[in-house]
Order: sequence, then C-alpha cells, then structure tokens
Amino acid sequence: MSKPDTTARATVTVDSKKLSSTPSSSTPSTTAASNTTASNTTAHRPQPVAGDARRRRIDGLLRHSPLQPVFRALSSRRLAVLAYHGIDDPTAFAAQMERLVRTASPVSLGELQRCVTERRPLPPRSVLVTFDDGDRSVLTHGLPVLARLRIPAAAFVVTELIDTDHPFWWSEAAFLAGHGGTAQALPGCPPQNTVGRLKALPDADRRRSLQELRATAAIRAPRQAQLTRTDLTELRSAGVAIGNHTDSHPCLDRCADGTARTEVTEAHRLLTGWLGEAPTAFAYPNGNRDERTEALLGELGYRLGFLFNHRHDSLLPPDPLRINRLRVNSDTTRHRFDTILSGLHPAVHRIRGGC
Repeated sequence: MSKPDTTARATVTVDSKKLSSTPSSSTPSTTAASNTTASNTTAHRPQPVAGDARRRRIDGLLRHSPLQPVFRALSSRRLAVLAYHGIDDPTAFAAQMERLVRTASPVSLGELQRCVTERRPLPPRSVLVTFDDGDRSVLTHGLPVLARLRIPAAAFVVTELIDTDHPFWWSEAAFLAGHGGTAQALPGCPPQNTVGRLKALPDADRRRSLQELRATAAIRAPRQAQLTRTDLTELRSAGVAIGNHTDSHPCLDRCADGTARTEVTEAHRLLTGWLGEAPTAFAYPNGNRDERTEALLGELGYRLGFLFNHRHDSLLPPDPLRINRLRVNSDTTRHRFDTILSGLHPAVHRIRGGC
C-alpha cells in the first residue's frame, strides 16, 4: 500500500461518512457526472426532514431547562474537545466560534499535549476545536474565522486523498447506492443505510462492496477537490495543527492486523515527509479504537488519541490516547451548541441510548 510522496494518488480510496440518492443500471457510464467536481461540503448535504422542527423544539427545551445552568457550572471543570468535519454553513460556524471566545477558553493541541506531559490540568472552561477527514472547507471556510478570532485548532487528515480530486469513500458509497449501485454484502439495503452497513462489515468486505457499487451504479460519483500539501502547510502556519487520521479512513477495529498497521504507519510516514516533523496526535476514524492501534500509536511516539463519543473529558485527561470529543457541526443550532458545551445534551444522548 506504499505510495510515492511526490505524486497524487490515482486510485479512489475506501472507508466511512456522508449521503445522497436516485436510479439504476448495471454498468457505469462515462457521463458528464464522472467529470463533475463536487464541493466537499455541499455535494451530498442531507435535505431537511420533518423531524428537524421537532429536534429544534427539543433543543430549545433543553437550553431553557433548569438543568442547563447546573451543567454549565459543572462543565467549567471539564475539557470540551469539539469534533467537526466539513463546514457547510460558514456564517453559523463563525457565530459558534465567536460564542466560544466569549464563554470559553480555546486551547491548542500543543497546550493540551504539554499539560498531559507535565501532568497539570488545563485552565477552566478549556475548549479544543478539531476537524476530522481534512475536508477542504476547513481551509476555505474555517481558517478565515479561526484566524480572525485567533482560535487554535487541529485537523486530522486522510493522507491518501491529499493532492487528489477523489471523493471521501463514504460520500462516494452513498452516491453510488443512490444511483442503482448494489453489492452482495448489502442485500436489500436502502441507499440511506449503505454507509452504516459498510462500516459494520469486516474491512476487506467493505472494500469489495465499494468496488461492486462502482461497477453497478448508473454513473460515477462526482469528484471532490481535496486539500493539497501546500494547504497543509498553510493551515499549520496559521495555527491549525495537523494530525493523523489514517491513510484511507477504515474503521480500524474492522481491519486485519497488517491493514490496520499500514493505515496508521503510511499516514505517519507521509505526514512526516510533507511537514518535516512527525505527527503526535491521532483521531480514530469513526471513533473506533482497539488495543492494537493504541499499542502502535505508542510505538510511533503519539501523545494524544481522540475518540468520537460525544462526551467531555477531564482538564487533565486520565488516558491521553482515549480523549473524549463532542460531536458538533456548523449546522448545529445555537441552543444545541450551548447544551453540548454544558454537557446537558451529551447526558441526554447517553440516557436515550447513545454511546
């Protein structure tokens, strides 16, 4: 799975996250759709559904609940690591970051790492902003806001996609399933459930299923402009630390030993070569961690590992390779954003059966 550092990878990758839908055919056609470049953040954005209004009402009730100030007070003694992906709504993202500056204490990845190394807690109300996958909107929409407000951040990138126009595998899979793509391992699977079903498969079966979806869909998935090595340097220079998110974003706990090791070490090698220093922070794809990966991260000198479990952590995380994060996006309503920061929303999420 080794790839040269100096050339863009020509193969589309395989692994987990977005959505879309439509018709069917047994062979892919080389139509205009195969040459269309899709925006990373808008190409497969889910459409509003009837449940949105209900969720907004619930968000409002939680925000004005008498429990909110109690949770807000307790959260001052907890670390909030926000886990974003792409930025669909730059205006809303700016409002969220402005709120952070007013109500919290943004910290950098380096500050967190130093506190862990020195075994001293971060300041009260510490918040770390992170982005998974390396969506290009982090550069185009996120960086201007972060730079203006002087908020440090961290971006965990999928190295196989750097310097390419290949879509994220989960966006591609959802698109193909919505355009008639089928796979033996997904019998009767509705298009909207395709990505979740693929994540649950052993990784070799997931990769095979993605190839079958490509072979049977009516059209190819649109291309997506991805970050370049120059972009990574620009982000880092502006205060956005770059971390490892594997080479192609598989769920590592679904991978064979050799595949899991290659995914981590290849991304580590590439990032070290591109940036001139080894990354020391890792975000588990889909939040799926296992003992093998933790041991490998220790071998490679990683200091921090991030989950995706919608929880706060301690101001001095007790397990630096299992740091909790809060799920958020630029479309998150202000009421929900406030209750996520306070910890009330994550608590209700767990009570209702979330992780």
